[in-house]
Amino acid sequence: MTLDPPWQPPAWELDPSQPLYEQIAHRLRVEIAASRLPGGARLPSVRDLAAHLRVTPNTVMRAYAELEQDGLLETFRGQGTFVARGSGVEARARARIARQAFEHVRRVAADLGMRVEDLLRLGAEAEGGAEDDASSH
Repeated sequence: MTLDPPWQPPAWELDPSQPLYEQIAHRLRVEIAASRLPGGARLPSVRDLAAHLRVTPNTVMRAYAELEQDGLLETFRGQGTFVARGSGVEARARARIARQAFEHVRRVAADLGMRVEDLLRLGAEAEGGAEDDASSH
């Protein structure tokens, strides 16, 4: 844990039709999973991040609380909120993102009356076709 200046998030576009705290938590989880937010990095205060993202402090507080519950963040009274140190932080973040992505794919497959495997194969074929289309021009 260091009291260096806090990490500054990139410019994020938030979708008002989705819960904002979930989007913030997801974006932070991606930054941690991709090692752009390493263990011990200090996050902006709730108020500062809320002002930066133009959301209420309660929204950021809820996102931070979710990530603390997942073991990805630690808050120290009077010092701030930090990315948790220790092995497995990035792996836990990646696993949560993978579970969410898989659940989305599973729901889409179910909506279409398909098996997940068939949907993935169809997606891979479509991706290959897009590459073929691009190379033929």
